Amino acid sequence: MMKPLAVFSAVLGLALLASPASEAQEKKQLAFIVNAASDFWKLAEAGVKKAQGELPNYELQFRYPAQGTAALQNALMDDLVSAGTDAIMISSVDPKTSVEAFNRIAAQVPLFTTDSDAPDSKRIAYLGSSNTDAGKQAGEIAVKALPSGGKCMGFVGFLGADNAKERIAGFKQAVEGKNIELVDVRGDDVDFARARSNVDDVLAANPDINCMVGFYSYNPPKIYEALQAAGKLGQVTVIAFDEDPVTLGAVKEGSFAGTVVQQPFEWGYQGMKLMAKYLDGDKSGIPDNKLIIIPTRMIDKSNVDAFQAELKAAIGG
Repeated sequence: MMKPLAVFSAVLGLALLASPASEAQEKKQLAFIVNAASDFWKLAEAGVKKAQGELPNYELQFRYPAQGTAALQNALMDDLVSAGTDAIMISSVDPKTSVEAFNRIAAQVPLFTTDSDAPDSKRIAYLGSSNTDAGKQAGEIAVKALPSGGKCMGFVGFLGADNAKERIAGFKQAVEGKNIELVDVRGDDVDFARARSNVDDVLAANPDINCMVGFYSYNPPKIYEALQAAGKLGQVTVIAFDEDPVTLGAVKEGSFAGTVVQQPFEWGYQGMKLMAKYLDGDKSGIPDNKLIIIPTRMIDKSNVDAFQAELKAAIGG
């Protein structure tokens, strides 16, 4: 029979061995899910990393779906909830077809959206850009760059996503009555090869197009590649979105008229802080309209250097 002192020592030893695991289990888990693999999301990931440093009692995850489809996004959310995730923020690939899935998740854990909202779902709130305002800013760049008017072709990843539709609508609103027409928008479902071939096809089949708009972060670099290959850089006015290095370089050299940039770093940083507060019982950060808007900015040749310096500082050099 084990002596009492030995029993006490054994129990104490087991408790000490178990304590790190217990502490790990006590940490609440937050997840940030993006819509597809893209360099655009590196800034959001940096924001999540910064938030992790300020939230020691939380475990933060930054997750990409295997492919940019609503089905795989929804499956990833299910997996995270099953694994014990306590709150999720997601950029929806297809809000219209995901309402049921989003509501199923929202019934289990607090669900927030970013970048592309799902307003018809039971998400707690949306934190991100006003895509309509961003589209208007892109239109303002076009109006300034095309004083005599022009015919534009747009390029985007998901034609059905709210962020795409709102940007397109905002652009059209800004150029209305300015003799600038957005003739069509070509979708690519975040297939980079298709994104490039869409531009090549337009160059070959639509010689009257003198303006191109890249509505997703990777579209402007593909436009740049195609124009460069065709020897038409500088001959077609390009309006961009986001801050891909190729895009900023093109703005700097004057090949692009400008770009509308969001603040994905703040989505990651503020989004994680917002969810942590919500889980702690502080709901003061949720406005009545459930929209937390992070402003977008217009970047052109006059301010691109300063903006690049800001980006460098945001991601730590």
